Formats: sequence, structure tokens, C-alpha cells
Amino acid sequence: MLPPFRRIVIETSGLADPGPILQTFATDRALGAKFHVEVALAVVDAVTGAETLDWSPEARKQVILADRLIVSKTDLADSVATASLTARLAKLNPRAKIASAVNGALDPDCLIDEAAAKPPRHGFAAEAVHADGIVSFVLTEKRPVDWTSFARAMETLIALRGRDLLRVKGFLDVAGCRGPVLVQFVQHLAHPPVELQAWPDRERGTRLVFIARALGEAPVRALFGAVRGLIPPLQGEGGDARASGRRRVGDLC
Repeated sequence: MLPPFRRIVIETSGLADPGPILQTFATDRALGAKFHVEVALAVVDAVTGAETLDWSPEARKQVILADRLIVSKTDLADSVATASLTARLAKLNPRAKIASAVNGALDPDCLIDEAAAKPPRHGFAAEAVHADGIVSFVLTEKRPVDWTSFARAMETLIALRGRDLLRVKGFLDVAGCRGPVLVQFVQHLAHPPVELQAWPDRERGTRLVFIARALGEAPVRALFGAVRGLIPPLQGEGGDARASGRRRVGDLC
């Protein structure tokens, strides 16, 4: 009999493509009903990592798609090489927090989503252009979002550019929902949305990260703006959408 647990850590091979793993959680109904991807973490060797990034597109993709980056073996590499690698990782993925592991020691909090304690910065982030034509940007909105409008915008975006949507992840402040709604998309696949029990702080607001191939922030913002104009937002707070735990948005709003 296994004891109760709240999280599962999946460790892949060193050069695995994270895309299919994210897709599995988005498409498998059994998994989607119970689990969601909280943190995608990539570990980069301080001794050989820079060279691996030079020749391996899979390694670059791991770094770009990660929520958190860990530089390992810093005790074996000189400080100049470690600093150079860290700067390169920050350029590849400016939104990911970078931590170091010394002698294999790592703060376990690195495996946990920090959104509950430290929400992402507000305002629209400048586009970050990565290797292999990949860009990332963050969309935020202080006003409550109409779920139907958001879903229609994402359906349109997926239909037009689904293969270029490497990852979309974030919290939505959905009109009529008490807690933040967690959404995740990988290319043409959408993970079932989940409403969390409550906001971690007093500052509500939509915070959505896009990682895409050759797709800029401006057309995405224009699409969401156009759909919002066609479908008026919900009046007031709508029905009672209080959550006693994690619940699907479709059952609430």
C-alpha cells in the first residue's frame, strides 16, 4: 500500500525532448483528471553544458521550455565558466529562475511551483528571441477574463498556428471563478483547465506565458483583443463559483 502523496517527479534521459511528455499530460484523460504539470525543470552540467548546447537542439529546447533551470557540478567547474553558462541560459530563457547545485545539494523548493508565493511580474514582458527561432513572452490582464472568449481565442490560435505553440501555461482570472484557473497547452493539445481553491495573494490577475516558434506577442494580443470585442465580458461575478478544491472550469463557469 502506497502512502498518500501530492506530487510525482518524472526524470527523463539527459537529451529527451520534453514536448511529448507535456503532450501526454495534455491528451491522456486518465492523467489529466488527476495530475497537471507543475514545474518543468532542466539540469545543465556546468562542465560540459555549454558544449552540449552548441551541438544539441534537444538540449536548447529543454532549456527554453523549462520553468526552472539548475546548473549542476558547479564545484567542478571554474567560476568564469559557470558565470558564462549562467548568462547564456538567462539569454535562452529569461523567464526561468536559475539555481545552482553544489556537490549535488539542491533546495527541494526548486521542484515546486513558486507562483503561490511569488507571482510573475506584471505588465507585458518584452519578447525574448531564442535560438532555433523560438520566442517567449508573457501576457497579463488585470480585468477578469471571460472564459468563452479566452477559449475561442485559443481555439483560433491553435487552428492557425498550433504546431508553433510549443507551450502555453499560466493562471487566468476568470469571471465567475473564485480561484485562479490553471491552463496549459502544448501545440494542438489542451490540458483540461483546473480551478484552484483560492488565490495565493490579494493581487488577482491573468498571467500567461507563451513559448512559440516564429510567433510574436503583437499578433497574439491582437487576436485576444478581437475576440474580446466580439464577446462581451460577463456582467458582475456571474454564478457562485466557489471551489472546495480543484475543479474543472467547465463545471463552474
